[in-house]
Amino acid sequence: MSGGQPSRGQPLTALTRFVRPAAKQAPVEKCEMCSQELAPGHSHIVNLETRSLMCACRACYLLFMQPGAAQGKYKAVPDRYLRLQSTEFTPERWETLQVPVGMAFFFFNSALGRVSGFYPSPAGATESLLSLDSWREISTADPVIETMEADVEALLVRRGRDASFECFLVPIDVCYELTGIVRRRWRGFDGGEEARRDIDAFFDALREKSCPAGAA
Repeated sequence: MSGGQPSRGQPLTALTRFVRPAAKQAPVEKCEMCSQELAPGHSHIVNLETRSLMCACRACYLLFMQPGAAQGKYKAVPDRYLRLQSTEFTPERWETLQVPVGMAFFFFNSALGRVSGFYPSPAGATESLLSLDSWREISTADPVIETMEADVEALLVRRGRDASFECFLVPIDVCYELTGIVRRRWRGFDGGEEARRDIDAFFDALREKSCPAGAA
């Protein structure tokens, strides 16, 4: 507008900083047992009926560490991280497990009464075929594997680019954390650079956190 008079739009422009919506805060995670707010890195409980992970505060987590708590419906996920020194994994055995990617995890499913094998995929955790004979050969290669706690601990295996194998005994929620990385990041046939970088970082952190099984 001429004559140095302010335009009609200027007062509204000046007010916009007061009427803009506030930035959304990230939702606060709460214990799924008692609704207490949770800190990052909190513990988990497995619902054995639904096979689902539940976030838990420390008090609820310790409650379900007790054998038979809640008539065995819930079970606390332990925090044992072991790096195994010797296993029976070979490229030939890996092929028989029909795992199309270089990672898989195995745990004893008490509802089914057997060990189940899964591999992370863009669709989530996908089950692979695992015969009783194959698992017997794998588990007897290292006595630590037979101490794996049903439903809440898993044997996590990664095949390297040089056909070597790394094996870890880990809490089951770690396996689903890895599955989440693959599901979010995987692109195309080989996963893509971003997925490979995040997976490598995941295993770097896992090696640092794990102690040799013989020293545990």
